[in-house]
Amino acid sequence: RELFGFVKQRRTLRRGSARSKFLAEVAPGDFVVHADHGIARFAGITRREVSGEQRDYLELRYAGGDRLYVPVDHVDRVSRYVGPSEHTPRLTRLGTQEWRRTRAKVRAQVAEAAADLLRLYAARRLLRGHAFPPDTEWQREMEAAFPYEETEDQARAIADVKADMESALPMDRVVCGDVGFGKTEVAIRAAFKAVQDGYQVAFLVPTTVLAQQHERTFRERLAAFPVRIGVLSRFRSDGETRETLAGLAAGTVDIVIGTHRLLQADVEFANLGLVVIDEEQRFGVNHKERLKRMRLEVDVLTLSATPIPRTLHMSLTGIRDMSTMEHAPLERQPVQTYVSEWDEALVREAILLEIERGGQAFLVHNRVQTIDQLAERMRILVPEARIAVAHGQLPERTLQRVMESFADGEFDLLICTTIIESGIDIPNANTLIVDRADRLGLAQLYQLRGRVGRASNRAYAYLFHPRDHVLSEIAQRRLATIFEASELGAGFQVALRDLEIRGAGNLLGSAQSGQIAAVGFDLYMQMLGEEVERLKPATDGEAPTGTAAEGAPPGTPEARALAIDLPISAFIPERYIEDIEARLALYQRIAALTDREGSHALEAETADRFGPLPEPLQRFFGLVRVRLAAMAAAVDAVRVEGHELVIAARDAQRFHGRSLPSLPRFVRRGRTQLRMERADLGADWAEALPALEAILDGLSAHPTPARQSVPEPQGADQFAEATR
Repeated sequence: RELFGFVKQRRTLRRGSARSKFLAEVAPGDFVVHADHGIARFAGITRREVSGEQRDYLELRYAGGDRLYVPVDHVDRVSRYVGPSEHTPRLTRLGTQEWRRTRAKVRAQVAEAAADLLRLYAARRLLRGHAFPPDTEWQREMEAAFPYEETEDQARAIADVKADMESALPMDRVVCGDVGFGKTEVAIRAAFKAVQDGYQVAFLVPTTVLAQQHERTFRERLAAFPVRIGVLSRFRSDGETRETLAGLAAGTVDIVIGTHRLLQADVEFANLGLVVIDEEQRFGVNHKERLKRMRLEVDVLTLSATPIPRTLHMSLTGIRDMSTMEHAPLERQPVQTYVSEWDEALVREAILLEIERGGQAFLVHNRVQTIDQLAERMRILVPEARIAVAHGQLPERTLQRVMESFADGEFDLLICTTIIESGIDIPNANTLIVDRADRLGLAQLYQLRGRVGRASNRAYAYLFHPRDHVLSEIAQRRLATIFEASELGAGFQVALRDLEIRGAGNLLGSAQSGQIAAVGFDLYMQMLGEEVERLKPATDGEAPTGTAAEGAPPGTPEARALAIDLPISAFIPERYIEDIEARLALYQRIAALTDREGSHALEAETADRFGPLPEPLQRFFGLVRVRLAAMAAAVDAVRVEGHELVIAARDAQRFHGRSLPSLPRFVRRGRTQLRMERADLGADWAEALPALEAILDGLSAHPTPARQSVPEPQGADQFAEATR
């Protein structure tokens, strides 16, 4: 406190990810995609009795009235269908080669798309940028003055950016974090790191108001260091602009914060090393072409709460690196959101409630021609409020004065256009009213809602559409999405839903849209990611691994499908978790587990949230751990046949005699199976799960030997002797 004038606050970390839950929500009637069986409609969770044991299944309905029951521990094979907004998918017919042919066709197209992606990837790897040195003592001092404890995601994003800057490859990273989650601090640290090495930084923002705010933030954070900061925006006089341009050309201005003015031809840098772009979706095609040329020369860092579909697509496919920030700042609460027809009584009540608790409100009306008329109506409707008007066509000085006055608390209500959309930080403003919300884009609505709720007070957002007006389907979907995406950190999910509504854009050609429609976005991206990973070694001069044929390369989901079929009643009882969405979300989290440490952690978290685990759920977690152990052991099935336990693998070398540890006495049937009597494991299959897990651990500890390295033992006696 004595050194810096404030006390460092520690942020509480919110465990769990809003990201997994938001897109995991699938309602009965929604289209879904099963990776092996195709497109169906989700009919809900149903409990079925098989061989006297009860299990939960996802019921999927296919063409011709066919039904498929998917065990809940295989829910990771099912995803919500995401395709172009104008496309209604056709249900797959079970028992035919239809889905296999569709997937083979898409995989062939994916191979071409992946090759194009890898050409871009390889071209980027051939570029040589500047490798910045490790952090200096000044860097550590500046970071220590940050008045908060960084969240895990923020610290990871900072580390990613620094690692990119210290690499000789030009950085092209997207930091996707919710509004107010600390993206600006990531940019400040990157900018200071560049300045420390004698390079200049350009910080590109979409609005003059945001440029003014970022200037204030940068000056506060870097006040103790010899860093010269300039601004290029229409809030600056001609003389100030000329002085800044001269300083950039001479190298005396270290960091310049500016709007589109930064991209004009008369802006020259002496030694540009880093470009930071805040909310790239706000810039036009010509601006992006200039930015594209910059990416070939300098490090580029993009900040966004809701990246545009094309940016998101490029990040998900590996062309651009992405860091996501999902943990909320200290004491942050979700914004209470309402969607309604225009109601002046509700508008008056919302404004008065905010004024009575000492706060301020925004009223967004995105038509300059009629904004003054609305202001007059509001003065009559709410005479108690001090009202100001702000929009982009006001004279620069007037707009600057209005925004500063509102920030200082001189007005209660600011009636404005979407000029406040990006980055405005007024913690005392905690009510947002949006007129004609149906006309605004999804990312715009999300950004506008981010202007409130930036402190510890509960914030409210009212999204209005006209009375007696039929909304378009896309407008309905946008409003429904923004209403559903009420959790903190949902910006990434809003971007994914925007990708669904608007499409990925013409990234590599129009044919891509048809392939996404055929299998859904999730499966398409999974297949594209697999193909990119398969081809990546080729960019380093190595031979590519695997093939692009329908038989997927080893390690892909198609190759590692695993069947655990044990006669055990294992499920989440309805009396334990009554809400079907919460139950399905937990099933999905369990199915997504990749290690047993995470299984134990999720089991403890579930008990903490819902109470002691009932026996069926305990057995379900036990089955999941057996499944994870089986995956590590590279086996393909664990099942019961009669009174025998069977462990099977497609690879005949997997159970070669000398590859096995000392295990209970197995009898081998054929070259791909190990069998043992149930009595050797215990009287009850549920009680035998820990022993089975240990057996699979023993197998994973002894990997498959190289082929032809050991002669095949002859007969069961020799095999038993080897296992002994």
